[in-house]
Amino acid sequence: MTDYLFFGVFPYVALVVAVGGGVYRYAKERFSFSSLSSQFLENRALFWGSVAWHYGIVLVLLAHLAALLLPASWGRLLGDPLRLAVLEVTGLALGLFTLAGIVVLLFRRIASPKAWAVVTVMDLFLLAVLVLQVGTGLYNAFVYRWGSLWYLSLAVPWLHSLACLNPDIKYIVPLPLPVKVHLFNAFVIFVLFPVTRLVHIVSIPVSYLWRPWQIAVWNKPPRWMIPRK
Repeated sequence: MTDYLFFGVFPYVALVVAVGGGVYRYAKERFSFSSLSSQFLENRALFWGSVAWHYGIVLVLLAHLAALLLPASWGRLLGDPLRLAVLEVTGLALGLFTLAGIVVLLFRRIASPKAWAVVTVMDLFLLAVLVLQVGTGLYNAFVYRWGSLWYLSLAVPWLHSLACLNPDIKYIVPLPLPVKVHLFNAFVIFVLFPVTRLVHIVSIPVSYLWRPWQIAVWNKPPRWMIPRK
């Protein structure tokens, strides 16, 4: 019963909250979509943490998405032992790279007095959930080897059953607890999407491509125009 609630019901609740909450926030608080930058408060750690996190997580998510959307092609790719080993090692490296980035971002929020001054409880909670997600993913990759294969044979059919509105949790029930935590926590992130800064991922500035050039006008006159006393 618990497994069905976590993996047969909660995913739909999470998606409804993510979509409904995101639309509501866009309608009522559109200007809160962009991430509140603290770059002026602390720049060095932000740069290294942000680069590692964003590049790493995008590549990891693309690999997950490729297996989900193209399972047959992904299966043929994994059919060769050498390709499988290369993908596994690459995935581990990207996971470590991503974990380093999110840990730096979390440490920056806590250790920098300037960044800490503007941090919120939801900021820390979101970062902790993301650390848990990446950490459990790495743990599963180290302990339960060949994750690319069991993800394709177990998680992908379960996700397809959710998409068909016919959740089939028989693929999830026998999985170890760390794997279940990783899968469940992914949908927790969906729940947090509309109520945290994570919502900024949909605020892509596409309009910048055709927006006219911004003209900056100095308010302060040049030094040579200021009369000397």
